[in-house]
Amino acid sequence: MPLTIASDEVDQLAEKLASRTGVSKAEAVRVALVNEIDRWDKAVPLAERLRPLLDRLDAVPRTGLKADKAFYDGLNDE
Repeated sequence: MPLTIASDEVDQLAEKLASRTGVSKAEAVRVALVNEIDRWDKAVPLAERLRPLLDRLDAVPRTGLKADKAFYDGLNDE
């Protein structure tokens, strides 16, 4: 089934990509769609990306000591 998109901007973008890659506009649109779908499929959720950092933070032993506010304020000349 054919796809018709009545958008001058989309037509210009398809023409630009087609001319840069040396393919037809239809092929340029197909490749762009395949690449975008692939990018979404490979996207790693934020929680999964943060897991290594959170694991490292959990591995730091808790001392139970409170931070010395005066010391940290002194670092910033406050």
